[in-house]
Amino acid sequence: MTGFHHIRRAGGALALAASLSLAPVGGWAAENVRPGAEKPPELALVRTVVARRTTISSDLIFTGDIEAQSQVNVSFRTAGKIAARLVEVGDHIRADQVLARLDPQEQRANLDNAKAALTSAEALLTQAKVSFKRQESLMAGGYTTRPSYDDAEQQLRTTQAAVESAKAALGTAKEQFSYTDLKAGVDGIVLSRTFEVGQVVQAGQTVMVMAQDGPRDAVFNIFEAVLAAPPESETVAVALQADPKVKAVGRVREISPSVDSASGTVRVKVGLQATPPGMSLGAVVIGTGKFHAREAIVLPWSALYRWQDGPAVWVRDPRSGTVAPRKVTLERYAPDTIALAGGIEPGEEVVIAGIQLLRPGQTVAVAETLGIAR
Repeated sequence: MTGFHHIRRAGGALALAASLSLAPVGGWAAENVRPGAEKPPELALVRTVVARRTTISSDLIFTGDIEAQSQVNVSFRTAGKIAARLVEVGDHIRADQVLARLDPQEQRANLDNAKAALTSAEALLTQAKVSFKRQESLMAGGYTTRPSYDDAEQQLRTTQAAVESAKAALGTAKEQFSYTDLKAGVDGIVLSRTFEVGQVVQAGQTVMVMAQDGPRDAVFNIFEAVLAAPPESETVAVALQADPKVKAVGRVREISPSVDSASGTVRVKVGLQATPPGMSLGAVVIGTGKFHAREAIVLPWSALYRWQDGPAVWVRDPRSGTVAPRKVTLERYAPDTIALAGGIEPGEEVVIAGIQLLRPGQTVAVAETLGIAR
């Protein structure tokens, strides 16, 4: 669960807004309409507020979760059919622990062939050594020719090279045989797996994802406008949502260079200086960051409206008494208010109750106008 910590008012505020939007200006219609005269149209009754700049608190609260700073994609180093799976998701594993095994039939056959090839090469080498010694003694007594001696020497060197090659092939076969056991190479926790017993996998194909033991991150999705102003403090206080007594302190380690198109947020990773045992992987945490206090136009949640696939508010023209929607840019959310980064200027009259049935250009009656947005 990521994003700002939103707590919206419901129930009473919405009921009041709905009743205000539906209520006609009944008193005026009953007292001012003369007998026989045409009844004037009923006006929607709204409540408004005059926009004013307000100092925004320097503490911002947002929610996120705990993730490992390093994740390892585990894969077999040779192809084959999976014969056994020895761990499950969530298990804590050691670096040298066997996680799964391939059917080693092919690798065992290659190993046997390599052993046989080495045995054959060593036998030929023994024979070549005996032949060369014989030619060497005959050459010393003058009972053989130089070509025969040279052939024996060449055969000895060839068989020696063949033995070295067979030894290297045997080492490779042993190594390939060891690859049938899957090991992570580092300590950590299994996050996911994508294989089953009997499945055929290729070399290098990711079959398991593991969170490496070590430092942890508190990861948050934060609106881009919040990051426009530099923070007052480089540290972020992090508390476990399930138990606020479990706390940690971290520093911003990474800020995503791109904005998520779906949520309009930026992914921020806060590296924890020390991770309490209660902050396990995936635990929901609350982060508190200190920013410089600044001024912005603050409105109640009830003023927020959706217009043309974006946030907007209804603005009333005091001269004509009509209303019109206007797109706004949100800077931050609070438990019962919103702060605007743009779209509304101080002194403009914004509808905060009765927006449900409004339409552009509609004439409204104002039940109450507040002077200062709170």
